[in-house]
Amino acid sequence: MASDNPIPNPILVPILGDQLTRTLASLRGRAKDDTVILMMEVWDEATYVRHHKQKIALIFSAMRHFAVELRDAGWTVDYVKLTDPDNAVSFTGEVARAIERHDPRAVHVVEAGEWRVQQSIEEWPDKFDCAVEILPDDRFVCSIAEFREWAEGHDTLRMEFFYREMRRKTGLLIDSDKPEGGEWNYDSENRKPPKEGLDAPKRPLFEPDAITREVIDLVEDRFGDHFGSLEIFGWPVSRDEAEKAADAFFAERIECFGPYQDAMVHGADDLFHSMLSTSINLGLLDPLDLCRRAEQAYKDGKAPLNSVEGFIRQIIGWREYVRGFYWLHMPHLQRANALNAQRALPEFFWTGETDMRCLADCIRSTRDNAHAHHIQRLMVLGNFCLIAGISPREVQDWYLVVYADAYEWVELPNVAAMILYADDGKLASKPYAASGNYINKMSNYCSDCAYSVSKKTGEGACPFNSLYWHFMDRHRDRLESNHRIGRIYANWDRMGEDKQAAYLETAQDFLDTLTPADKGWARD
Repeated sequence: MASDNPIPNPILVPILGDQLTRTLASLRGRAKDDTVILMMEVWDEATYVRHHKQKIALIFSAMRHFAVELRDAGWTVDYVKLTDPDNAVSFTGEVARAIERHDPRAVHVVEAGEWRVQQSIEEWPDKFDCAVEILPDDRFVCSIAEFREWAEGHDTLRMEFFYREMRRKTGLLIDSDKPEGGEWNYDSENRKPPKEGLDAPKRPLFEPDAITREVIDLVEDRFGDHFGSLEIFGWPVSRDEAEKAADAFFAERIECFGPYQDAMVHGADDLFHSMLSTSINLGLLDPLDLCRRAEQAYKDGKAPLNSVEGFIRQIIGWREYVRGFYWLHMPHLQRANALNAQRALPEFFWTGETDMRCLADCIRSTRDNAHAHHIQRLMVLGNFCLIAGISPREVQDWYLVVYADAYEWVELPNVAAMILYADDGKLASKPYAASGNYINKMSNYCSDCAYSVSKKTGEGACPFNSLYWHFMDRHRDRLESNHRIGRIYANWDRMGEDKQAAYLETAQDFLDTLTPADKGWARD
C-alpha cells in the first residue's frame, strides 16, 4: 500500500528481495524526507521456477521484516503484498504502478543479482518517463567489472588464484604481505571423515512471529503444491535473528567447522556448518564482516586457522568467484552442455523414494529444511547427476527450486560448471566424478544401505560404482587428456573386457530403472 504521508516528486528506490541491506547503494546518501522505498512481492518471481515453500516464506517474511525495520528508522516504504488485488505480478509492472502513485523525479535501483531480472531493469529507462539510475551492487568485494578485468588477464580461471587476490585486497589472514601460517589454503586439513558418534551443537531455530506465520499461511494457500515442507520453519528472517545465528556459529561451531566440513552423517543435517548463507544472500548479514569476525576468532585463540581460512575461502573466495564467473558467461552458461547429458531428472529427486541411502537422506533434508550442505550437494546429489548423465537444465532448475539460499547467480555456476562440467572445464579443472568409495569414506551412509558399496557389479552393487566407470568410458575421448584424471584410464584398461562389460551392463541396467520426473515443475 502507498504511504499515508506522500512525498511530492520523490526519488523512488525499488529494493528487491535479496537486497535487504540498510547500507544498500541506492539508500546511501538519500534523505528520508525525499525518498520512497518500493518493495514488491510479485508472482513472477515466486513462480518462474516452483520454489521450495520454505524459500518463498523466507524471502517474503524477510522482506516484510525489513520493511518494518525501515519504517521504524523513519523511511517511507510503499510495500506491495502478493495479495494486493492490483498486484501487477512483475517488478516492471509494480515499478510502473508506483510511478503513477508517486510521480517520482527519478528511480534509483541497485543492479539485480540475476541476469534475467537485470535484463528487465535495463529496459526501464525506455519504459518510464522519469530518469532511471542503475547503481552497482557494491556489497561484494569484487565488482563485476573488476572480475572481468581479472579474467581477461588469465588463461585459466581458477578460483585459487582469484582467492589470493581477494585475500590481498581485504587483508584477511595476511601477515606482512604473506598468508597467515605460511599457506594460502588449508583444505588438506579439512577433510576428516565423521568419527563414530560425531555430533554438533544445534543451530538456533527461530520461532515464527506473527509476520512469519501470516506468510506461512499465504504460502500454504497460494503455493501449497510446491515442493517442500513448512512443518519446521526456523530460518532467521530479520537482521537481529541473523546476527544471533552468526553469534551461535562463532561461539559454538566454528572450531570444528573446518575439519568436518566435508563429513556427512545420516540424519545430522547441519553438523558444524554456519547455516548463514540464506542470511548472507538476502542481504541481512555483511559477508566481509563475517570474515573479519572469523579472523578475530583465530586471533583470540577461539578457532583454529584451518577452520577460519576455510570459512573465509567460502565467502571471499568461492562466493565472489562464482558471482564473477556467472556474469562473465551469461547468458550462455544456462544452456551449456559440453558432455551432451540428456537423461531426465529421476522422480526420486522429488519423492526421496530410493534405496540409495545417501541420496534418500540428502533429499529428505532438502525437502524438510530447504538445505543440504555443500558436500551433499556436490558429491552425493551432484555426483549422481553427473555420472548418470542428467540434463544440465533440469538439474539447474532443481537446485534453484529446492534450496533456500539458491539464487541463479550462485546456483548456476555451481551446478552447470562445478557439478556437471557442462562448461567444458572453464571453472573446474576436472569433473567431480566419484564412485561409492568417496561417499563411504566421508559418511556413515553406506553402513545400512540396501546396496553394498564394496560390491562393484551385479545385483546389489552400489550404483555409484558402475555409474562412475560408465561415465568415464563414455567420455573417454574428452577426458583422457585431462592431466588430473587421465591416468584413471590405465586402471580401466587393466580390467579386461569382461570386467569392463560387467560395469557397463550393471550401470545400464540401473539407468533403465530410473523413472523420469514429471516435467511440470521445470522451465521450458
